[in-house]
Amino acid sequence: MLRQRFNPQKKFRRKTVQKSLATHELMQAIRSVERVVDSKKHGEEKAVEDQSFNRQSSFDIFDLTPQVLENISYKGYESPTPIQIQTIPAVIIGKDVIGIANTGTGKTAAFLIPLVDKVFRNKFERVLIVAPTRELAVQIHEELRSFSKGLGIHSALLIGGMSINRQIGELKLNPNFVIGTPGRIKDLIQQRSLFLSVFKNVVLDEADRMVDIGFIQDIKYFISLLPPVRQSLFFSATISGKVNEILQGFVRNPVTASVKQQEMVENIEQEIITLKPGESKIDRLHDLLAQDEFKKVLVFGRTKWGIQKLTNELVRRGFRAAAIHGNKNQNQRQKALNMFKNDEIQVLLATDVASRGLDIEDVTHVINYDMPASLEDYIHRIGRTGRANKKGVALTFVS
Repeated sequence: MLRQRFNPQKKFRRKTVQKSLATHELMQAIRSVERVVDSKKHGEEKAVEDQSFNRQSSFDIFDLTPQVLENISYKGYESPTPIQIQTIPAVIIGKDVIGIANTGTGKTAAFLIPLVDKVFRNKFERVLIVAPTRELAVQIHEELRSFSKGLGIHSALLIGGMSINRQIGELKLNPNFVIGTPGRIKDLIQQRSLFLSVFKNVVLDEADRMVDIGFIQDIKYFISLLPPVRQSLFFSATISGKVNEILQGFVRNPVTASVKQQEMVENIEQEIITLKPGESKIDRLHDLLAQDEFKKVLVFGRTKWGIQKLTNELVRRGFRAAAIHGNKNQNQRQKALNMFKNDEIQVLLATDVASRGLDIEDVTHVINYDMPASLEDYIHRIGRTGRANKKGVALTFVS
C-alpha cells in the first residue's frame, strides 16, 4: 500500500505530494487498488477462491504423469500457486476454464502443466495458445520447452519480426503446440498454412490486452474457425464488456478461478517521486539509479522515441542500459531482454509493449518515468517486481 513517510536516514526521501492533476489521478488509482483488495477481503469476489490454500502442498497432489512431475521439479517449482491449484485439476478433467489473473501469479504454468500432461498422454492432441504480444508469446514458448523437456512434444512459435517461411516449415511438421500472436496467426491462416479446425485445445491468454490493442475482431474470427468440440481456457486480468463478448462464444460451462488482487500488490512498496520546480527529471533518475539498492531496474515510458532518447542518455552517463519498444526488431528486443535477465545490464527501458508477460526474476525496482495511461497499465507495470513472494519497489514520477 502507498504510505507517505519521511525518513531522513534514507538516501531516497519521499516528497510531499503536490496537488497536480497527474498526482491526484495516481493517488485515486492506488486507492482504487486498495478498495479492490479490501472488498475481496470481505468476500465480495464471487469467483472461486481457496482461502485455505496450503503453500506447503506440492504438485504431487495432481494426477500428473511422473515425467511431467520430474520436469516441474527440475524447473525448481516446489508448491503450486493459488491460480495453479484452482486451475490444474479443472483442466485435467477436461473442463473449460476462466482464469482471472494477472502475470506474476503463475498462470502460465497453470495452463501449460496440465496441457503438457494431456499431450504427453496422447500425442495426437493439438494445442493453440494465442497471446497479445511477441514478448509474452516468447515467454510462454520458453516455459513450454521447460515443462516438455524430453517428452517428445514439438512446438512452433508464430510471431512477427521472424521468418514467416521458417514458421510455415514448422507448421508442416504438425507440432503439438502452436503459440502465436494474432497478427501472425491471421497471416498464416490466410496463406492456408495454419488450420484452426485441428486444435481441440485452445488458450486465450491476457484477453483484455488483446482487446485493448485492437484484436477483438481477429479473436472472434479465430473462434469461428475452431472445432465446436474443444477445451477452451481463457485468461484475463479483467472482464470488461468487450472481453465478455469473446467469452460468450468461447467457453462452455466453465470453471472460474481467480486470484486476489491483494496477492498481486502486497509485496510491492509504492512510492511517488515529486520533482521540485526546475529540477531535472533525468538527473533525478540518474541519482536513483546510482544507489546500490537499484540493482535491476525496469523503467517505463510513454513513447518509443522518448524511451530510446532516455536510454541513449543513460548509456552516455555510464549506465548499463538497453531498450525494448516497437521500433526495435524482434531479435533486438529479445537480445535486450536476455541481457537484462542475465544481469548483463542494470536498466531495461520499455514502452507498455513490455508491461505484460515479462517474467523476469529479481527485478528490484519498477520506475514509471512517464505516468501510465490507466489503472490497469499501472498494475501491470508494477507487477514486474515483487514476484514469487519477493519484495519490490514501484516508483512513479509526477511533476
